[in-house]
Amino acid sequence: MDRPSAVERALREAAPHEIFDVLRSLIERRHHARSVELLMADYAMTRLQPVGVLPHTGSPVSAYESAPGRAFGAQEPHCVRDSSASTVTVHLPVSVRGDRLGVLSVTLPVGEGGETEAQVLEDLQECADALAHEVVVAERDTDVFLQARRAERLTLAAEMQWQLLPGRSCARPEYSIGAQLEPAYAIFGDSFDWSSYPDDLYLTVSNGMGEGIDAALLTNLAVNSLRNARRAGLDLAGQAYLADQAIHGQHRGERYLSTLLLRFHLPTGDVEIIDAGSPRLWRLRRGAVEAIDLEPQMPLGMFEDTAYVPQHFEVEPGDRLLFISDGVYDALSPGGERYSVHALARSITGTSLLPASQVPRAMLRELLGHRGSSPAADDCLVMCLDWHGRRATG
Repeated sequence: MDRPSAVERALREAAPHEIFDVLRSLIERRHHARSVELLMADYAMTRLQPVGVLPHTGSPVSAYESAPGRAFGAQEPHCVRDSSASTVTVHLPVSVRGDRLGVLSVTLPVGEGGETEAQVLEDLQECADALAHEVVVAERDTDVFLQARRAERLTLAAEMQWQLLPGRSCARPEYSIGAQLEPAYAIFGDSFDWSSYPDDLYLTVSNGMGEGIDAALLTNLAVNSLRNARRAGLDLAGQAYLADQAIHGQHRGERYLSTLLLRFHLPTGDVEIIDAGSPRLWRLRRGAVEAIDLEPQMPLGMFEDTAYVPQHFEVEPGDRLLFISDGVYDALSPGGERYSVHALARSITGTSLLPASQVPRAMLRELLGHRGSSPAADDCLVMCLDWHGRRATG
């Protein structure tokens, strides 16, 4: 009997581009499956696309209005029965540490095998979980899964930007994060980053100036400078200073980057923050939406030897923080009407019941309704962080 330990071992031993083929064979043999399909979420998080040899075989489905989309959205298995064919199709979320990658769809004959339905679901979900971990590792060595995420060709700048990102969502007991960039296939300079430590979460949200390759190169320099400083053990002010010097040394103040830098202390909820000409920060607490006022400091790279001074505020369990770039605030309707702060506050309130991973996509969908079919004049970035807090032990 192929159990998850055997599945994990088989996936680890498979060539990177063959891990899904290996899993499909194992499931077909173990459960007599009629079909097994892996659907990957595209960059815009609107479609689920089949993994296969290019050009893709099969058709994409909606990430919202479809049976696989229900499993993707709820992050729970969803079963669809076909009595005429005596089959049941099980759609299972493929996610790792809160990052939603796609859906594994398995069509099974009804009434065969000696296991109960609950045992089969448990086994298949463990297979999907094992696959998720291996996909993340395999993406270092194969393009198969990255290609499946593309509904259209990315611009070169967008390719560079997407390769910088840590993921589009993540979760730990203390917090949940979701983030999204639009237009997904032609990003300019916006970016985000996060890194988890035993007692800290570091998070940055950046709004780079310029367009195309110039914007992507500037953002790459900034993000990697911040990572280099963080991994060297520098505090938040030191990270900002090093990135500021790197950008100024390269561009002499002609190009710069607006950034929010944050460090969350997980045991206490204390937040250390530097507002370097940043995107804006909002908080939803007990149903009330408020902007968090910060003392603005110089963008990274604008002047030489800028000294950055952190500020502090506290988060409480149940708080939701929204990080929003100026591409959202400045979006214009076809009639020239600017997307207002009031409309943004309504959008924050209207998505309050959604999990953090789904909030950015929902808010950007509302923004698209305001902007209409006209092309975006700038990147739009939304990041949502739900703070749960650390439970006391002992």
